[in-house]
Amino acid sequence: MVTYPLDRHLAAAVPASRTRRSWTPDDGPLPALYLSHGAPPLFEDTGWMTELFDWAHGLPKPKAILVVSAHWESAPLSLSGSAAGTPLVYDFGGFARRYYEMTYATPDAGALARRVAAAMPDTEPVHEHRGRGLDHGAWVPLKVMYPAGDVPVLQMSLPTHDPHRLLELGRRLRPLRHEGVLVVGSGFMTHGLPFLRREDVQGTAQPPGWSRDFDAWAADALARGDVETLADYAHKAPGMPYAHPTVEHYTPLFVTLGAAEQPDKPVTTTIDGYFMGLSKRSFQAA
Repeated sequence: MVTYPLDRHLAAAVPASRTRRSWTPDDGPLPALYLSHGAPPLFEDTGWMTELFDWAHGLPKPKAILVVSAHWESAPLSLSGSAAGTPLVYDFGGFARRYYEMTYATPDAGALARRVAAAMPDTEPVHEHRGRGLDHGAWVPLKVMYPAGDVPVLQMSLPTHDPHRLLELGRRLRPLRHEGVLVVGSGFMTHGLPFLRREDVQGTAQPPGWSRDFDAWAADALARGDVETLADYAHKAPGMPYAHPTVEHYTPLFVTLGAAEQPDKPVTTTIDGYFMGLSKRSFQAA
């Protein structure tokens, strides 16, 4: 019988996840996260799964998780279905059948949906798509990080790519961190899929220059808390447009920074390196 890397990960991670200490107000606000989320190949990378799980395991177990994913661009602002056991969206193609049969049943997130809607101004209407499940930008990393599936999860759409509007959206979500909600921007620090070479996919070559250059630029700006430089990526970031032919995998980081107490404070990098030539840089903001 074949044992896959994900099976081995879950065998150890699920019991550890169930015994993790839950967040209390004495812990103070949870950090806001930006993570490079991967797709089904993440489930075949033991090292990357360990990095993600250890990151989550180092934090108190949240009361709920709110994810803004690159894979749901929708305006006006929308929320996924919040009922217990909300189904998954298998928004990828060409992978083994087992990935389309995976489940990640989480508890009811109705309270979080109401809280998020209440946090928005009257000028930002919120619509709940009750039949819309969690896409792979949410469930793939969370199945690794919180494998017991015992934390309510809600997904919020990415309604714009304007960095300043997204910073303001994050600011509106900031109080949720003080209530034990983990706010997550889910993307990929570089995402130039059309420009990957065979040797990138096979992992036999140094990552492409455009990926390395963009990653180094972003790492420097994040380490300095230079939000304005990050926001002016179209003019200042090297490696464009190869690093991001479209920008939906980059812009969720502005929700993360906006949710931080001080968006212009240096962040803590938790994961770096490359996967198939793409930067998987991920960080948390206090």
